Amino acid sequence: MHTDQVLADTTISISELKKNPMAVIERGKGFPVAVLKNNVPVFYAVPAAAYEALIDKLDDMELAQIVGEREDQPSQVVALDEL
Repeated sequence: MHTDQVLADTTISISELKKNPMAVIERGKGFPVAVLKNNVPVFYAVPAAAYEALIDKLDDMELAQIVGEREDQPSQVVALDEL
């Protein structure tokens, strides 16, 4: 897949990344940084906290889909001892 669209406010070249990888994350100030090769994004450097938040959001979306699929099913009363 080839794309020229950059989905980050901050960009850095691959050569800059090689010189100082931690500076990439610092430069993004907590947000993803697009890493470019020949002015085309090849990957995004995402801080751990942002990645964890993304995964949590995806989990929430999956759970919301399951809830939506099951909302028309009849409910059952279950005693705590039966679990």
